[in-house]
Amino acid sequence: MSVHAVIPFKPVNPKTRLSSVLGRDEREEFAWAMLADVVEAIQASGAVPTILSTHPLAWSQVEIEVVAAGLNDALNACFAHHPEPLLLVMADLPLSSPDALRRVMDTTADIGIVPGRGGGTNVLFLKDPARFRADFYGVSYLKHRQIAAEFGCTVEVIDSFRLHTDIDEREDLVEVLLHNSGKSREFLVSRGFTLVTEHGRVGVKRHPHEQAL
Repeated sequence: MSVHAVIPFKPVNPKTRLSSVLGRDEREEFAWAMLADVVEAIQASGAVPTILSTHPLAWSQVEIEVVAAGLNDALNACFAHHPEPLLLVMADLPLSSPDALRRVMDTTADIGIVPGRGGGTNVLFLKDPARFRADFYGVSYLKHRQIAAEFGCTVEVIDSFRLHTDIDEREDLVEVLLHNSGKSREFLVSRGFTLVTEHGRVGVKRHPHEQAL
């Protein structure tokens, strides 16, 4: 049986921390590109994706559920009504690969977790979703470890560069240009972003403005 995967997604005015380099319409298009790369990786891993969107979307090949509730409430309602193993993947992980996702789903623990930078949670694999609850925002990685302990669940923390690298800041665009070969990199290149090395560090420059970021 295929594992079901859920991807929370905010299509309207996403990624505001990229506002210094991308306008609102561009940020929305970039968010779509990252989502497409995540969906492709999930499908190639053998899992079946569903997008939990804050607004209506049109995507005929992927199941979409529009949720009015906040992230935690929406996910916890999903967990409570899902008796089979569940994979949760954030939508801003364009470096995701099928092998990395399979590594998470192959855990022998009750829960597999991939931490994000700064204490966040990027990926969760729950063998029994009803024995867990989401508590995102803030240091969610530590909160999720504590929640797992409260439910008596074993946890494996999985070290994965491709799933650890979420894209929030302008400096993160370097990783997309270096390591993504899908729609996310295609979008950035189409908008004039290239790699540049200054003072021994790699950054990005957007042409034709010639502004190093």
